[in-house]
Amino acid sequence: MIEKIEISGNGYKVEEPFRKYAEKRIGKLDKYLPRGSKKDIVTKIVVAEIGKNKGEKYEISVAMDIPGGKVIAAKDECSNVFAGIDLVEAKLTGQIRRYKLETQPHRQKRNWRKLFLKRK
Repeated sequence: MIEKIEISGNGYKVEEPFRKYAEKRIGKLDKYLPRGSKKDIVTKIVVAEIGKNKGEKYEISVAMDIPGGKVIAAKDECSNVFAGIDLVEAKLTGQIRRYKLETQPHRQKRNWRKLFLKRK
């Protein structure tokens, strides 16, 4: 679970149910990250109200600072903040998987037959 999550609102009052939901959904993304960088991740979530009428539309942006200078970010607009967190989570999942593929060395295929043959 990602422990350092900062949630703020720009024209939106962040209430406890939304805070818990966002921490639960974004916090579990650490299972897709490489093992060495899980502890030091800082995540910032900003919710802003946009549109002429208050409460009409929300913009949710999430930025994850990964050790080594890498920042993974996603932004989405939605009429419901809870649905917006789900959309941003899906975007972050894809970006994190791509990041992991770039940073982790790939396993090489071995000739398994040679491993099990007896040598003389």
